[in-house]
Amino acid sequence: MKTDELIDLLSTNIEPVDRRQLTRDLGLAVAAGAAVALCTALFILGVRPDLEEAGALTFLILKLAFTVGIVLTALALLTKLVRPGGERRTRLALAAVPFAAVMLLGAISLASAPTAHWRAMIVGDMWLECLLSIPIIAVLPFTVIVWVVRRVAAPTDLARTGAFAGLVAGGVSAMGYALHCTDDSLPFIAFWYGGTIALCTLAGAMLGPRLLRW
Repeated sequence: MKTDELIDLLSTNIEPVDRRQLTRDLGLAVAAGAAVALCTALFILGVRPDLEEAGALTFLILKLAFTVGIVLTALALLTKLVRPGGERRTRLALAAVPFAAVMLLGAISLASAPTAHWRAMIVGDMWLECLLSIPIIAVLPFTVIVWVVRRVAAPTDLARTGAFAGLVAGGVSAMGYALHCTDDSLPFIAFWYGGTIALCTLAGAMLGPRLLRW
C-alpha cells in the first residue's frame, strides 16, 4: 500500500472531536462527588440541628461560599490542566484566592476579639472530627475525578493535575461536612477547613504521578 493510499484510508470516516465532552465529564464527576458528600452529611454525620437560627445559617452560608468558591475555581483550572501542555496556559495562582480571602477574614476576626478567646475561635470543639472527616469523605470524589481524567484526558503535568483533583475533591467534601459542623468562627473555617482541603491537595499531588500515568 502506498503512503498516499494509507493516509487516505486513515483520514476516512473521522468524526470531529467534541471539545466540551471533557468539561461535561468532569462536571458530572464533581456533581457525583457532591452528592456523596451531601448523603454522608445527611445520613452518617447528621445535619446540624440549629439551622433555623440566623447565626447558624449565616455561618453555613459563609462555609459554603468558601468551599463552593474553591470547587468552581479549581474545577475551571483542572479542566485546562488535564489537556496536554495545559499547565503552561493556566494561572494556577488563582486557586489561592478563596484561601487568601478566608484567611484575611479570619485574621480580622481574631484582631477584633480579646486574645483570651483566640484559642476557642481557632480550635473549636470539632477540630479533630473536621481533620478526619473532610479527607475521608474526599476519597470517593477524588477517585471518580481521577477515573474520568484517565478515561478522557491526557495531562502532561501529573503532579499538578493530581493536586487539583485533590483540591476539587477536598472542596466538595468540605461542602458536605459544612452541613454538619457546628463550629462557627472564621478562624476555625480558615484553619481547619482550609488546612484539611490543603491536605487533600497535597495527597493528590503525591498520588497523581502514579494514578494518572498514561
